[in-house]
Amino acid sequence: MISVRAVAALAAIVCLTIAGCVTPDDASGKIIVFAAASLKRPFTEIGERFKTENPGSAIEFSFAGSSDLVTQLTQGAPADVFASADTTTMGRAADAGLLAGESVDFASNTLTIVVAPGNPKKIASFTDLTQPGLSVVVCAPQVPCGSAAANIEKATGVQLDPVSEESQVTDVLGKVTSGQADAGLVYVTDARSAGDKVTVVPFPEAADAVNTYPIAALKQSKHPHLARKFIDLVTGEAGQKILGAAGFAKP
Repeated sequence: MISVRAVAALAAIVCLTIAGCVTPDDASGKIIVFAAASLKRPFTEIGERFKTENPGSAIEFSFAGSSDLVTQLTQGAPADVFASADTTTMGRAADAGLLAGESVDFASNTLTIVVAPGNPKKIASFTDLTQPGLSVVVCAPQVPCGSAAANIEKATGVQLDPVSEESQVTDVLGKVTSGQADAGLVYVTDARSAGDKVTVVPFPEAADAVNTYPIAALKQSKHPHLARKFIDLVTGEAGQKILGAAGFAKP
C-alpha cells in the first residue's frame, strides 16, 4: 500500500511538471508591494481588484520615493513586488540582485507646474519659476521626479532655485496645496488628483523628460505566484484602464 506521504510527494512532483499548477500556499497569502508615491491612487484601486480576483489573498502597499524604496530593499526590507517611477532606479534594484526576473514597463508620466488656485503669481512658463521672490518646491535630485526636473533644467539652460527639495512628489504637491510654496513641479497624475486645490500650468519642455515606470517581482518574495498575478493585473487591460484614468500614459 502506498503511504499518504508517498502520494503527497508524487503529487508535488507532478505539479512541478505542469505549467501553471498552483499549490494552496501560492493561491493565498499576503504580498507586499513597494511602489513609487505617484502610484498610490491607481495602485490602491488595482489592489482592491486584486483581492477580489484572488480570494484569500491580501496586499499591503508601501508608497514612497523610488530611491528611498530601493534603499529599504537593499537593507533587507521585506517585499514581493517593486514598482519604480523610472528605469534608472529599477536598474539599481537589478544591480543589487533584488529582482526575480526582468522588469516590465507599464506606464509613463510627465512633469507639470502646479500653483495656487487661480494662479495668483501669473506663472505661464518653466522660465517663470525663476522669478525673484517666488518660492518653488521640487523633488530631490536622487528621486525620479527630481531627476526629470534636472534634465529639463539642463535642456533649457534654466536653473531653478527651490526653497526645498522633497523626497517624494506627493510632498511637493502638499507644499503647494498647503500654501507653503507658490509653485511646484509634480507629475501630471498628481496634479490631476489634487483637483481644484491647484491650478495646472503645462509647459512644452516637459516632453523632453518623460519618466517610464517599470515593475518587477523580487527574489525574496514568499508568494511568487501572487506577485506575478499582481504584475499581470497592472500590465493587463484592467490595470492599464485604471492607470489611464489616473492620467498615466502608456510606457
